[in-house]
Amino acid sequence: MTSSVDNTAALMVRGGRVLRKAMVLVLAAALVCACAVGPDFKRPAAPQAERYTADPLPEKTATAEGAAGAPQTFVNGAELPAQWWTLFHCAKLDALVEQALKSSPDVVAAQAALREAHENLLAQEGNLLPSFSGSATANREKISLASYGIPGGGSSLYSLFNASVSVSYGLDLWGGVRRGLEAEQAKTEYQRFQLEGTYLTLTSNVVTTAIQEASLRGQIAATRAIVEADRKQLETVQRQLALGGVSHLDVLTQQTQLANELATLPPLEKQLQQNRDLLAVLLGQVPSQQPDTQFELDDLQLPQDLPLSLPSQLVAQRPDVRAQEAQLHQASAEVGVAVANLLPQISITGNYGGTSTKFSELLNSGSNIWSLGAGITQPLFEGGMLIHKKRAAVAAFDQAAAQYRSTVLTAFRNVADALQAIDADAEALNQQDLATADAADTLTVTRSRYAAGSVSALDLLTVERNYQQARIAQLQAQAARYADTAALFQALGGGWWNRPDGGGPAKTAAAAP
Repeated sequence: MTSSVDNTAALMVRGGRVLRKAMVLVLAAALVCACAVGPDFKRPAAPQAERYTADPLPEKTATAEGAAGAPQTFVNGAELPAQWWTLFHCAKLDALVEQALKSSPDVVAAQAALREAHENLLAQEGNLLPSFSGSATANREKISLASYGIPGGGSSLYSLFNASVSVSYGLDLWGGVRRGLEAEQAKTEYQRFQLEGTYLTLTSNVVTTAIQEASLRGQIAATRAIVEADRKQLETVQRQLALGGVSHLDVLTQQTQLANELATLPPLEKQLQQNRDLLAVLLGQVPSQQPDTQFELDDLQLPQDLPLSLPSQLVAQRPDVRAQEAQLHQASAEVGVAVANLLPQISITGNYGGTSTKFSELLNSGSNIWSLGAGITQPLFEGGMLIHKKRAAVAAFDQAAAQYRSTVLTAFRNVADALQAIDADAEALNQQDLATADAADTLTVTRSRYAAGSVSALDLLTVERNYQQARIAQLQAQAARYADTAALFQALGGGWWNRPDGGGPAKTAAAAP
């Protein structure tokens, strides 16, 4: 029995070789004649822009006091590092970003989507090759000879064995299959840049959330200092009321001021708590598992040299632009698929095998059977379906082209907004530093005069309150410089192209098991 099985396998192998030789000749002829209908995709040219903003930006921003007041220089053409968040020189921030990249479910989902697209691409490549299949049957039959016109001939009992190899191939004369493969490649490229966009969005959110936390903690501390000053002022007014120095209206006024300041604390504390909840979720954890790390503005350093990509490079760097370009490429390829479906389709089929009443005789020359055929199909009437699908594909391409242009314009606007914000932030912090310094000097003088008895306690407390309000505005201005610097790095694309592997996790995710 083992020998018979080996014989059948040998027959299939020999038949496969015969059919492959025939198909090679057919494929060679098909490739010589084949063309790919539909448009050949060309990457859209970058906008012809020499700068991002309408007016030239200063070479350096304004200078202010403190860590957040250092002047920033725009370095045209400099490269943005892949781990751009390290430019803030905060080890705690670096650790949280790395944890988020490892644990975020958004990253896991985007990686899985890329793997799915890659596997679909590999599956689509199979359409370029012939399909082979082998079959073997064994039947035991009993027939009556009367059915063959032999009355009284009795019956016949016999076995029938069959083994064969079949091949089929649709000639891609018009490139419809290749255009379909091109579309799948574009889908894979789209998912790759969707993953890059996920990395960029996640890292930017972690950085800006940390900055916001630092700002809120400073504002809460300053607000509590104002509340404490208001309480002292209220106590002073109440003592003066007892001595007959002020009216009850003065007490009510001071109580209202204290209540108003106390009312500003819960919203700030709510924002801080919600900020902490967001940070936990960005790290792939539930809000009850908030990280132990806490941020103050002094933990961060303001990057002084700001890499600024040339406008002509931006479209190649932004993940959202590259993803939209891939969708445009896919739409272009699908136009070719729709055009190819309007044209004649040619298919080739072949079969080689053996049929015998004895299993051991399947390989004998007299038992061999084979066939080779070709067919052509030309759509004649489809109720307008194919032509309308072609027109729909053209409309989809026009839509993708318009969406691509919109994405590019948005990318340039994001960079321009970030650059203008950085310049304005530096000037605003400079002015706020001056205001805070003036408030601090006023407080120092007022304290001296209070010690000398020339101003009242109420006047001193008012000056202290004004200083703390200036301090809150200063903290907000400092946080804005950090946040808008991060926004610039995000607007420029995040530096993914500068990873050592030239594409990093997004490039290798498709090959992950």
